[in-house]
Amino acid sequence: MLDKLPFGVYMPRMSSDFADGLPFMKMHGLGNDFVVLDARVHNRNITAAMAKGIGHRHFGVGFDQLAVISNGAGDAHLTFYNSDGSTSAACGNATRCIARFLMDESGKTALHLTTDRGDLAARDMGNGQTAVNMGQPQLDWHEIPLAQQMDTLSLPIEGNPTATGMGNPHCTFFVDDLQAIDLATFGSKIEHHPLYPERTNVQIAQVIGPDHIRMRVWERGVGVTLASGSSSCATAVAAARRGLTGRKVQIDLDGGTLQVDWRSDGVWMIGPTAHVFDGVFTAAFLDSLT
Repeated sequence: MLDKLPFGVYMPRMSSDFADGLPFMKMHGLGNDFVVLDARVHNRNITAAMAKGIGHRHFGVGFDQLAVISNGAGDAHLTFYNSDGSTSAACGNATRCIARFLMDESGKTALHLTTDRGDLAARDMGNGQTAVNMGQPQLDWHEIPLAQQMDTLSLPIEGNPTATGMGNPHCTFFVDDLQAIDLATFGSKIEHHPLYPERTNVQIAQVIGPDHIRMRVWERGVGVTLASGSSSCATAVAAARRGLTGRKVQIDLDGGTLQVDWRSDGVWMIGPTAHVFDGVFTAAFLDSLT
């Protein structure tokens, strides 16, 4: 049986399996895609096995990160999981997507969000653009963290990458020809480099001009992704520290373009978001993941 909704849209009536299921939203920022759970309404304990199962692109829904919205000290608290079931303290594009959803829900144009990374501010920039302040970058070796004390501007790794923390660790390589690198092979190797005890996100970046960078990214616990907000912020910071660009840059990723501005109050990231569809995980599917 089908229930008719406004505008001629139909949906199946909810079976008991769906009624006991878990609603979710699918969102993306420049193709960096997310499953979002609203624990303010449907609270369920998320395990690593559950996150990994949902994240499988054939047996689940698939995502680069799973994000959970819960009540917090500000407008909401956000928790992030990678597709391998591991957790991350920060996810810039997911934060922007959820900020857009919460602003549409509340009518607010500015939000105070909390994460394991810390407090983040979000703003509606108009024309479908959403900005998030990802906070000050972590530049000391022990904050990122690295395995031992060293200069984070130029690591003792072939290619002399720069290490940056944005609530998660990053390793940025500046190259002359972005397309000459097999990112899947290269990123997988660097993610597990012994200098990074918590593994690392990997960026290969080509400077186009003093305010323009082309970048590709390998995300820790995920693999090659079309975009990454925290990676974009880390790359902008690394480029500015090395004198390759100014502190405000356009970053072109495989999935689109972000604007990053390293200001006195933190690293601001601005770009579009998309809320693609809503769905419900069945009780049977969820039970299979425990």
